[in-house]
Amino acid sequence: MTPAYLYSPIFLEHEEEDHPESPERLREIMRVLRETDLLPRLTALEPVVATDAQLEAVHTPDHIARVKNLIARGGGHFDPDTYANARSLDAARLAAGALVRAVDAVMAREVDNAFALVRPPGHHATRTRAMGFCLFNNIAVAAQHALDQHKLERVLIADYDVHHGNGTQDIFYRTSRVLYFSTHQYPHYPGTGNWDEIGEGDGRGFTVNVPLSPRVGDEGYQRIFDDLLFPLAERYRPQLILVSVGYDAHWSDPLAMENLSIAGYGALARTLVELARAQCDGRIVFTLEGGYNLPALAHGVAATFRALLGDAEIPDPLGQSPRASRDIGDYVEQLKGVHRLV
Repeated sequence: MTPAYLYSPIFLEHEEEDHPESPERLREIMRVLRETDLLPRLTALEPVVATDAQLEAVHTPDHIARVKNLIARGGGHFDPDTYANARSLDAARLAAGALVRAVDAVMAREVDNAFALVRPPGHHATRTRAMGFCLFNNIAVAAQHALDQHKLERVLIADYDVHHGNGTQDIFYRTSRVLYFSTHQYPHYPGTGNWDEIGEGDGRGFTVNVPLSPRVGDEGYQRIFDDLLFPLAERYRPQLILVSVGYDAHWSDPLAMENLSIAGYGALARTLVELARAQCDGRIVFTLEGGYNLPALAHGVAATFRALLGDAEIPDPLGQSPRASRDIGDYVEQLKGVHRLV
């Protein structure tokens, strides 16, 4: 297989001192990809800048204007967590455009699959608001582009950042053209994503939330993917799979309390690659969301690339969590009932 990666040094210019969503995240990822000899095995795709029309397909003009105006004044804060500096508009437009470029390349069979190594992240940005470190919703821009320009009817977005992608849910909550599936620690920032949030109107049943208590671990996450995500996708028959992946569910991450290992992340990525092969001729695009322990983040990304490459082995230099994981079998069975999978 021929995976692509999308990256630009411009992403490093969006920064604020002592903020956890820092340029060091991408620097460490690129260092590990070079040191593990993964970069030569990947195709580099140049990101493109998202157009105003592409942003306006998922965001209100007022939201886009607020982002532009704050940055034009040299930057500042949209809320206590979400900052911008003078270079943030360039980084944010390129981050969203990188996902557009990745979708185009995968749909055209230029590459088999892709992973956009971008920042700022996107899945918390709603139609009307920047929040949770996110200015524009990168994956939503990509999904809407796939629907509009590639005339797709069904796009699956799988989100396994440890925080709920409230922005992505908000944007697609009333449509059946996107099936949004999220695993996330709950209650946790941003406080959304309970199991009964399933969509409205034409979108009823096309939002699937799997809120989790701490310490689910590798086995629990894998069961969620095997017993919930896989059969949901078989029923939905997506034509493209987009993935918001955050490495903050790793056991060492400082912002959450889940128990995934690098090996667990690799197994989940393999499951998604297998799902894409079964449902949409392998068409799958990943994008980076969270992850704030630098070694876990970088080696998690490397594990995902190994899954995209089809490697038989995925090293885990950090090992398993020192904390015991808990069984969630009964809970998964309950959610299967909610979504008519039994």
